[in-house]
Amino acid sequence: MVRTVVVGLDGSAESRAAAEWAAREAKRRFLPLKLVHVWEAVPAPMALAPLLGAETQSEGWGKIPREVVEELLLRHPGLDVTVEQVPGRPAEVLTRAAKDAELLALGSRGLSGIGGFLVGSVGQAVVAQAEQPVVLVRAGEQAADGHVMDPSAVPFAKDLSGPVVLGLDTDHPDDTLLTFAFEAAARRVTLLRIVHAWDLPPYFAYGLPADPELNAVLAKQDAATLAEVLHRWKEKYPAVQVVEESRSGSPAAQLVDASRGASLVVVGRRIRRGPLGAHIGPVTHAVLHHATVPVAVVAHD
Repeated sequence: MVRTVVVGLDGSAESRAAAEWAAREAKRRFLPLKLVHVWEAVPAPMALAPLLGAETQSEGWGKIPREVVEELLLRHPGLDVTVEQVPGRPAEVLTRAAKDAELLALGSRGLSGIGGFLVGSVGQAVVAQAEQPVVLVRAGEQAADGHVMDPSAVPFAKDLSGPVVLGLDTDHPDDTLLTFAFEAAARRVTLLRIVHAWDLPPYFAYGLPADPELNAVLAKQDAATLAEVLHRWKEKYPAVQVVEESRSGSPAAQLVDASRGASLVVVGRRIRRGPLGAHIGPVTHAVLHHATVPVAVVAHD
């Protein structure tokens, strides 16, 4: 089976931005692109209304993917792109679609008045359940993987060469997450910034005077641990320039700060199959809501 880059499409500016991002990613990976257009059936009484008949519904729903395909082929001649229109609940359909994909891209609205994503119920459900990487893309500036957007949300051709930022837990470094981040940087021929945040000493919580010597020792120890974890990965990907950043403080805050000017932020989500079910961890949840660039959530065991 040929794997694909899949994008969820609903016709919104956000989903069109996600389609543009996914088209560029498909070209980087030399893979076909599949647009999955999900529609929920209209209740029977409404379907009988003259303006909501079967032909009207079919024509209206078919117009959206046709327009997006035309737009993508205009900007990316030769792109292998297909459309799949599926009835059902969007979160369930998109989670199924992600199973056989290299990755799934979804649109996400910007928060009113401030930077960041507003991750709706569909996006949260898919991120929490999909076991393939899910990338959330917003419409507007830098929506299409660091490409400047015009007011109609159509990207200009000029690339912005922002780094890929990876949030890493050095206590449980996962190969799937690291592979995704290194390969993302390699495909973009850009810098990989790897950020690990370590907890401040307990005296900060109680307002006691700081101990500069202890802080320096802790910082040195954490930097050494980070370097040890990354040693074999830097040998495996010698062409990728890596910047290691050991920072004290909240992991979520440090990642959001590091995301400014990035082309992509990569975070992990641990797969949980126990009685508590799937969920998004607090750091990933915070990054999804406050980073203003595309965010890739990579599920791992």
